[in-house]
Amino acid sequence: MAIKQTTNEGLKRGYEITLTAAEIAAKIEAEIKKIAPQVKMPGFRPGKVPANLVKKMHGEQIHGQTVNDMIRESVDGLIADENLRPAMQPAVSLGEGYEEGKDAVITVELEVLPEVEAPSTEGLKLEKLTVPVSDEALEEAIANIAGSNKSYKDAAKTKKAAEGNQLIIDFVGKLDGEEFEGGKAEDAPLVIGSGAFIPGFEEQLVGVKTGDEKTITVTFPEDYQAEHLAGKEATFDVTVKAVKVETETKIDDEFAKNLGLDSLDKLKEIMTGQLEQQTAGLTRTQMKRQLLDQLAAGHDFEVPSQMVEAEFEQIWAQLQQEAAKEEDPEAAIKEIEAEKDDYKAIAERRVRLGLLLSEIGQANNVEVTAQEMQMLIQQAAQQYRQEDRERFVQYIQQDPMAAAQLRAPLYEDKVVDFLFDKAEVTEREVTLEELQAAIEADEEAEAEKAKKAPAKKKAPAKKAAAKKAPAKKTAAKSDEKEEAKKAPAKKPAAKKAPAKKAPAKKPAAKKAPAKKAADKK
Repeated sequence: MAIKQTTNEGLKRGYEITLTAAEIAAKIEAEIKKIAPQVKMPGFRPGKVPANLVKKMHGEQIHGQTVNDMIRESVDGLIADENLRPAMQPAVSLGEGYEEGKDAVITVELEVLPEVEAPSTEGLKLEKLTVPVSDEALEEAIANIAGSNKSYKDAAKTKKAAEGNQLIIDFVGKLDGEEFEGGKAEDAPLVIGSGAFIPGFEEQLVGVKTGDEKTITVTFPEDYQAEHLAGKEATFDVTVKAVKVETETKIDDEFAKNLGLDSLDKLKEIMTGQLEQQTAGLTRTQMKRQLLDQLAAGHDFEVPSQMVEAEFEQIWAQLQQEAAKEEDPEAAIKEIEAEKDDYKAIAERRVRLGLLLSEIGQANNVEVTAQEMQMLIQQAAQQYRQEDRERFVQYIQQDPMAAAQLRAPLYEDKVVDFLFDKAEVTEREVTLEELQAAIEADEEAEAEKAKKAPAKKKAPAKKAAAKKAPAKKTAAKSDEKEEAKKAPAKKPAAKKAPAKKAPAKKPAAKKAPAKKAADKK
């Protein structure tokens, strides 16, 4: 095997690896001898099939697998021998025109991580903005719970159902006059106007009274989860067993007990904790922005273009999703298109900051434990169907790059927590509005700093040779802004007609979690 370097420009490296025909042939012969004892063929005793017949039967398959194995081994050896730290998966290709009996020429192109001296963790000063839970916020949160746990009482039997009233109904669904599986229910609660049932169902029950029987006709949406119902017209025979009207919910100990708690005081305690947790996320975001600004000061070094592009693609995908939700999506997309270069600069800044955090973590022995990694894998596997989860777990365990991408967000959070512990932190109480304004100001400042010409001062290069380590995708995350006052989760509404489980995605190479781009005003 011969190795020749073809590119050495900045962080870009290129190599040409030649596997001689003799090396390949020797490897193939060794593989044939290895598997020959396991091959069965009519007329031969087990383990006695001649090697030339094994080659004749399986030669093409063995040749392809052997060459692939040799390419992988040669690239792994190249990375180890040259002390390379790939920023992303190397691009590997087999030269055109290769066929058995010839030398195999492999080209390897990659970008390496820059050599950066870990910034000092001394002298960091951060201000922690905290938001105390006010009585008004607590009352509003509990009122939201009450609003999502409405109670109803029976109305007069002559009462005609209107929007906001609750019906207790039995129904039987039919396709072409035949009952379909899952289309039947008894004593089902339905609030008219809630949108809990498929379109057209609730509207046709306006005006019914207790004891009424009615057949309604609806059409299932084209994208309905149950494929056998999607787009189909169905009838439902409905029996109205009761019409109920909303009653005022009194917030007291009895209300708390209906939620499974001991008392109203216990409910307040839980809600106070939830509100503190919500603002704690915003506080962390604001502190992290301060931290990153201090780390970024005075550091300007080349970053891998592939990492920048990957980071930008995630920012851009998020922006496009948000633009699509605007009242005028076309105008929103034009607006972000005009600022595309700014977002690319933000992506580069975040990659640079991520690399700084990675160096700090390695220099201070910050690690993601095997147990934490196992939890990450299991959590990520939950998005797949049960039968696909094991394949996903195996994929992560066998692909170092995929594992590194899954690990990166947690690793970065642990480095940030390490730096928080090292910093001198002063606390100041502010209102929620003041905290949100501080975060928005930081977002705008990030965009401005990214657009400015880079400083001339370079980070000092390391003198020691780089240790071989799996490349981590460490672009610094932008913590998403959380709503300050989230309404507590509502109880599950009445289900629509039964649906099959949506097909799960097949396990695939996973990118690092999308990061929300900085809001640009």
